[in-house]
Amino acid sequence: QILLLRPTKQTPQQRFSLKWFLPSLYKHRKVLLEVFIASFFVQLFALANPLMIQVIIDKVIVQNSVDTLQVLGVFLLVLAVFEAVLTSLRTYLFVDTTNRIDMTLGSEIIDHLLRLPLRYFERRPVGELATRINELENIRQFLTGTALTVVLDAVFSVIYIVVMFIYSWLLSLVSLATIPLFVVLAMVASPLIRQQLRVKAERNAETQSYLVEVVSGIQTVKAQNMELRSRWQWQQRYARYVSAGFKTVLTSTTAGSTSHFLNQLSGLLVLWVGAYLVLQGELTLGQLIAFRIIAGYVTSPLLRLAQLWQNFQETALSLERLSDIVDAAPEASEVDRLNIPMPAIEGAVTFDDVSFRFGPSGPLQLCNVKLEFPAGIFVGVVGQSGSGKSTLMKLLPRLYDLESGRIMIDGYDISKVELYSLRRQIGIVPQDTLLFDGTVQENIALTCPDASAEEIIEAAKVAAAHEFIMGLPNGYNTRVGERGSALSGGQRQRVAIARTVLQNPRLLILDEATSALDYDSERRVCLNLAEAFRGRTVFFITHRLSTIKNADSILLMDKGAVVELGTHEELMALKGRYYCLYQQQEAEL
Repeated sequence: QILLLRPTKQTPQQRFSLKWFLPSLYKHRKVLLEVFIASFFVQLFALANPLMIQVIIDKVIVQNSVDTLQVLGVFLLVLAVFEAVLTSLRTYLFVDTTNRIDMTLGSEIIDHLLRLPLRYFERRPVGELATRINELENIRQFLTGTALTVVLDAVFSVIYIVVMFIYSWLLSLVSLATIPLFVVLAMVASPLIRQQLRVKAERNAETQSYLVEVVSGIQTVKAQNMELRSRWQWQQRYARYVSAGFKTVLTSTTAGSTSHFLNQLSGLLVLWVGAYLVLQGELTLGQLIAFRIIAGYVTSPLLRLAQLWQNFQETALSLERLSDIVDAAPEASEVDRLNIPMPAIEGAVTFDDVSFRFGPSGPLQLCNVKLEFPAGIFVGVVGQSGSGKSTLMKLLPRLYDLESGRIMIDGYDISKVELYSLRRQIGIVPQDTLLFDGTVQENIALTCPDASAEEIIEAAKVAAAHEFIMGLPNGYNTRVGERGSALSGGQRQRVAIARTVLQNPRLLILDEATSALDYDSERRVCLNLAEAFRGRTVFFITHRLSTIKNADSILLMDKGAVVELGTHEELMALKGRYYCLYQQQEAEL
């Protein structure tokens, strides 16, 4: 038997790794080359220091030459100054470059995140996404933590090792004897630390996700007297996060202490064997001290490499978590960007055997929907909750991909036109409107920042929002608060409608966008929209049938299928479901 696999839109085209950073690093290759050159000279100056100390001990002190001591002392002082200046310059160049790289890569990741399909966000909590984005900061800290300079120092350690063998091959072998132990320590500790870091990151994501949920729904928490319960649930999650962090710190501390012991052991062995060689006359005291300093130059970068390896485990985990975002395929593929742009929409819409499901194996939310609407009509869409009204409308701007069938606008298959040229011409007002922290005017002009005050006011009048806006403390300059918290639900909806009206779309969709309005306000908004968008196609989803009595066409849906379609008079004459719903609502009024 042969199993054939076919890539889908969700299949990552390229796995996210450190290779993703190479183009940005290559862009700044000249500065990085300067960092490399500065590192080279820093190492040369560092090598001169023990050699001068050897001369002072073996020659100057023995010969009691004060003048030579003064010259060598000044020379060492000059070397120290140059080394400090070059080290500072190297660090400045490197940190400045990595900050520039960080800005570029951060912008690319946010741009990629915003272009991911709607399904991606529906499957992940906001708090988890926030923690994954924050992983970029861990990568940046790894880079700006002079990771490259530590690697360069370790590479230059080869020069020191050669010099050490020139002094004494036996002492060099003794000094390097602990290096295999460093390698074994890294091989044992790294997988354990990485696993613990993964658990810690997952616990942190759970904690932050729950906190975002509680704060976002604080009104419900307070109204239902759930403060204590919410506190305990957060505390349980946070306790698991702290416990995971403690295990990570414990393992890292153990590895660090072992590494420090090995370093101390190396120094002790060098001093022990070196003192013996001095007593045997095979080394001078100056050579032993110089060798001890040079050996420190070798083991110190190795110790920092061991610490760097632990940091790299954190960075590797950050790359792994961030790859969930970067590896996700954007909703507009390379092929889509090559599609023809959508011409100016006139508004003729056709649903041709459209079927849709949210999950690959879930039930069909829409089943073989066949509809055809001429351009320029006002369509009322009604039905019980869960009947598929909103889902059907979300397919028009391609917020979801179809299971089967096709959708045509003015004869163009929307799956074969460039995505953003399509969305630019479609306006959507969802039921859960989002206002950003700013003024009313800024929120209305969000999609049209260059709009004049007259255009903003006219859009507000169409949305029946001008009167209440003028009643606010600062009128159009009143701040709405985070997510529009300073306004009521109905006021937020009208500001959102005004924002879409100002956008002046060729096709308008209102997804229960007036559900928080009273009957009179909703009817007024409906009439204003019908007048303002005369000649353009409007889909108006609502539960209040009396609001759409004058619609050109009314669509009744149930369980993902079209049940009835026609004008108000035609549907009433059928005496079907629409008739029953209308009579029921009229009786309640």
